[in-house]
Amino acid sequence: MNATPSANDPGQPAPNVEWAITSVDLPTPTVALAIGAHPDDIEFGCGATLAKWAAAGCRIHHLVLTDGSKGTWNPDADIAALIRSRRVEQSEAARRLGGQDEVTFLDQVDGELRESLELRSRIARHIRVVRPDVVLGHDPWKRHRLHPDHRHAGFLTCDAIVAARDPHFFRDHGLTHHRPANLLLWEAEVANHAEDVDGFIDTKIEALLAHASQFESTMKAVEPADLDKFAVRIRARLTELGRRIDRPAAEIFTRISDL
Repeated sequence: MNATPSANDPGQPAPNVEWAITSVDLPTPTVALAIGAHPDDIEFGCGATLAKWAAAGCRIHHLVLTDGSKGTWNPDADIAALIRSRRVEQSEAARRLGGQDEVTFLDQVDGELRESLELRSRIARHIRVVRPDVVLGHDPWKRHRLHPDHRHAGFLTCDAIVAARDPHFFRDHGLTHHRPANLLLWEAEVANHAEDVDGFIDTKIEALLAHASQFESTMKAVEPADLDKFAVRIRARLTELGRRIDRPAAEIFTRISDL
């Protein structure tokens, strides 16, 4: 199956026969940090996995890099109000996933995210403060991706992990360096890891439905009944991915463990 037609679907990719899934289910981390370009990206990318870990006692942290200010098709939208709404929606989505910690927002302008030393430093500092066992983020190497923020967010995440782990990067932080055990990249170009998320699809969907401002633009839900169709699509995708590992449902990632 060619992954190109769904390259710009948010979150979990369509199955690809070229994948070699070599690992299933990390041990439940003590702390996990998910880094998304926009409000809702984390829920699309790894919401069920985070819900599973939270239910098992993991502390879940969300780091959202942009303000979500382009997230509407309404040319006359009140952008300041949209930004406020998206912050509230993201915090509620994190709560629905079982997160016990506040969402951190870096408030970069939506659509204008760039890879810079300043942002790399801010993300690396957050990793050193939170000290996650697992970091989750966008796969920056995914082909045929249109949205630049997803690419830049993925590269910033990878670059910040390198900076956070080594003691001579950003010594001005005044913090002990930290090396996560695993990096999981959603929207995976070459998936090699799966998380069994049986029993957590509904939690993922409920978290996504917290993002009411995105019903029309991202979820294609113009009418109330369209939200049911959206939920069916999410459930079908995770069920389809589950078949790759002989489980009822799964989320799929590129796993990098040699950090």
